[in-house]
Amino acid sequence: MSDPVLRIRDLVKEYRRPRTSLARPGPVVHALRGVSLEVTRGERFGLVGESGCGKSTLLRILAGVERPTSGTVEVDGLQVAGRSERRLRPLRERLQLVLQDPMSSLDPRMRVKGIVAEPLVAQGLAADVGRVADLLREVGLSAEAAERYPHQFSGGQRQRISIARALAPRPEILLADEPVSALDVSVRAQVLNLLTDLVEQRGLTLVFVSHDLSVVRHLCERVAVMSDGRVVETGPTADVYDNPQHPYTQRLVAAVPSLEKALAGATTADLAAAELRETERTTAQ
Repeated sequence: MSDPVLRIRDLVKEYRRPRTSLARPGPVVHALRGVSLEVTRGERFGLVGESGCGKSTLLRILAGVERPTSGTVEVDGLQVAGRSERRLRPLRERLQLVLQDPMSSLDPRMRVKGIVAEPLVAQGLAADVGRVADLLREVGLSAEAAERYPHQFSGGQRQRISIARALAPRPEILLADEPVSALDVSVRAQVLNLLTDLVEQRGLTLVFVSHDLSVVRHLCERVAVMSDGRVVETGPTADVYDNPQHPYTQRLVAAVPSLEKALAGATTADLAAAELRETERTTAQ
């Protein structure tokens, strides 16, 4: 096995809530409680757990968006925690983030060509029309989409635009925070298949956050299960799914929804028709 590209050691993140009394400070919320993980280069790694377990907080710290209270985060030997924004700039090219709700993460006033080129412009890289068109085609959209606005697309198409933007600076690591949870099941399957293809074609390392273990089983080779700010179980996804050891993981697996059945039973035509229906609904609004 190759050396880890991500190393997380004893990571703690605490938030202090607003005070409710002048006599004492607000209570402390423990989002992460000593999390330690490693992700190998080229691996598809999943983080699962219920809402509020700390998985999205962990992803934001990996991206350098938030700072931990204590502990260390290394990306290919580069210490992330505690670095200034200027010193994090080299990391931005190598590591990109795809968020849950593309409508809130895409600027509604910008055309798609500006959205996709945004990380390139921010890093002083070339952002020509041809490169934007190539990125859109790579995620299954036509080059003509560059002239339109986010509200003119379906939910699945908007997430494809978000993925194109994340791929623009040619990152080595892709962080995905619940990127399909807001989509219909059939459209979700399309986006998951797209991510699988892109990770393989580009040789990306993927860290994929979800509350749905069936989604992670479809996409990821290895998984860590989080509960109350801690990692309670980790291992190959099939092993964790088929033979969960921790009581929390057992409850999580027992509640797995029907995505696996939808993926197994849906034909390519079914999935394309679902995407078309979603586009028609969006256009009619």
